[in-house]
Amino acid sequence: MRDDVVIVGSSGANLASLEIALRRLGVVAPVSEDPTRIAAADRVILPGVGAAADAMARLRRAKLEHLLPTLEQPVLGICLGMQLLFAASDEGDADCLGVIDARITRLPARPDLPVPHMGWNVLENLRDVPLLNDVDPGGYAYFVHSYAAPIGDYTVATTQYGAAFSAVVSYRNFVGTQFHPERSSALGAKILANFLRL
Repeated sequence: MRDDVVIVGSSGANLASLEIALRRLGVVAPVSEDPTRIAAADRVILPGVGAAADAMARLRRAKLEHLLPTLEQPVLGICLGMQLLFAASDEGDADCLGVIDARITRLPARPDLPVPHMGWNVLENLRDVPLLNDVDPGGYAYFVHSYAAPIGDYTVATTQYGAAFSAVVSYRNFVGTQFHPERSSALGAKILANFLRL
């Protein structure tokens, strides 16, 4: 396993839990906004919290907006980081990185299903891809989000919250989880370990 993993630092996320989760897997992953360092890494993780438009502004300031879609090593987007892999988001009418040609939309709110969606939810419709090796359907992952990706050819796992949406995506060398694997107990640890083996 190559363990030169870099976490993109311009995502505005609290990165401590992700760094700790990777350390448990034997990987010390530096946080960087340096385009040269990110381009040279064996693997890149793009986490994210907050709003899509703000996150894209931070990536532009770090001169990463055009670099990230061209990366050829495995790239993992987490939560907002996964959404940024898409073409655009209704959140702030933001243009995103454009790796996946689809648009992020707001979750439908209902009295019994408040938005944001916060808490544990079941992964369903898992496809046989390396990122999901040894991950069983019906496992629970931890979600915190108000916007979600539609289901498409890139979808390799779904979940339901008012409607079905993409919980895990895979497109070329880019993968993403709408949930937080670093907060998703043993299931999340398996997914991070699988990413480190890609």
